[in-house]
Amino acid sequence: MNGLLMSSAEAAALRLGDSGSDVALLQERLQSLGYNVGSADGDFGSQTEAAVKSIQADRGLETDGIVGEATWSALRLPGTPVSRGRGDSIAVSRILATAMRQQGVPYLWGGTTPNGFDCSGFTQYVFGLNGISLPRTADVQFEVGLPVTRSQLQPGDLVFFSTYEPGPSHNGIYLGDGKFISASSSRGIAIDRLDSSYWGPRYIGARRVLR
Repeated sequence: MNGLLMSSAEAAALRLGDSGSDVALLQERLQSLGYNVGSADGDFGSQTEAAVKSIQADRGLETDGIVGEATWSALRLPGTPVSRGRGDSIAVSRILATAMRQQGVPYLWGGTTPNGFDCSGFTQYVFGLNGISLPRTADVQFEVGLPVTRSQLQPGDLVFFSTYEPGPSHNGIYLGDGKFISASSSRGIAIDRLDSSYWGPRYIGARRVLR
């Protein structure tokens, strides 16, 4: 697993002329922070480069317009840990950004694509898009990674619930600050609180895949 994360870190550097889903994630994150990239079209053009240089200047980084590890860290989502090993904070940031991009996608039993997700199809898709393979169903995903207590939860951990049947029948991705994102049957991909009146009593544990 650490090899996968190192590969993600090494591949994370983006610069003028690059294109693809990672660039789109970068652009959306820049936009959310108030930097103008034009449109999140997945093409790293001059406007995106200017936005990168702006945030680098604002955060006291070298203004080279290249999105390496330090710039990815500056772009991290709130609550993303920075104390993990090299590559880990980058991987977490990208996983959370990928998950947040899916907000509003409808729920679909058996769904594994942005046309519609069920809970484990969503987590499998998000981690898979970032180079980490997960099993297909929530109960089997509950068997991977390291068990994590509720007090030890960190962004990027998988959280599990017992809903329509005993055992892990629903899961999502922990965002930090007591919140998680998952494919809810009523609202599609949405953010909820672990301690809500519905989810709180149904929470049964967490697993850390990134370590």
